[in-house]
Amino acid sequence: MIRAFRPDKGDSVMAHIIVVGNEKGGAGKSTVSMHVASALSRMGHKVSALDLDLRQRTFSRYVENRNEFCAAANLTLPSPDVHELPEIDANALKPGENIYDHRLSAAVAALEPDNDFILIDCPGSHTRLSQVAHSLADTLITPLNDSFVDFDLLARIDATGNKIKGPSVYSEMVWNARQLRAQAGLQPIDWIVVRNRMGAQRMVNKEKMERAIEMLASRIGFRIAPGFNERVIFRELFPRGLTLLDLKDIGVKQLNISNIAARQELRDLMKALKLPGVSIDF
Repeated sequence: MIRAFRPDKGDSVMAHIIVVGNEKGGAGKSTVSMHVASALSRMGHKVSALDLDLRQRTFSRYVENRNEFCAAANLTLPSPDVHELPEIDANALKPGENIYDHRLSAAVAALEPDNDFILIDCPGSHTRLSQVAHSLADTLITPLNDSFVDFDLLARIDATGNKIKGPSVYSEMVWNARQLRAQAGLQPIDWIVVRNRMGAQRMVNKEKMERAIEMLASRIGFRIAPGFNERVIFRELFPRGLTLLDLKDIGVKQLNISNIAARQELRDLMKALKLPGVSIDF
């Protein structure tokens, strides 16, 4: 299932689709998804979101926490609208058709005309829904912990950490998604790998990771963007559904050094994404 065309929406195109995904849990996908979606909402863009992790629903829970906190505190904070995948009558499918393809297709088709951005948060595993979502991505964001354990998701590397032996399973899936888009005559996926949960200290392993990712970026075609350092603040924000940009709205009058640095990391990430029509003003 691929969108074969991008019909006009007034003077602009249909919604720009952002997919946040990899095939490994614990890389900070839902944190990145929530901060990107909320930042876009705060800048005045209409943003809808789909959570394809139908079991854990971490992103959906994040937004639910936000709505509950706002209701209790009598606050209104800019937020993405999260939508469920519609149910599809299995009896209406033709032989060989996949019901999940149709559920995602129907959800995207319903949201595209009325949104500037659709953000799709994928599960940390290989699923049919995730595979199809990647083929829909105008922008693909892949958060990656700063570790060779996570790097193995993208490519196999030798024992020295200096030679790439070949692409791994996730890179091959993205390649297949790119091929599908090319066959449909769509623009190439802008793939951005986000180095997430980086330590503050300059260590040998960190330098090796930097060299390896730069080598791989030129080889298989993605851009590298800065992510978030490991910070306690992110674990504290989730239960209330808050982001770094909400702190002053909830009465935090003076941000500490760590929070200021984290806001700058978000600003740097949003700039690096180079999303259409987005001007960073926070």
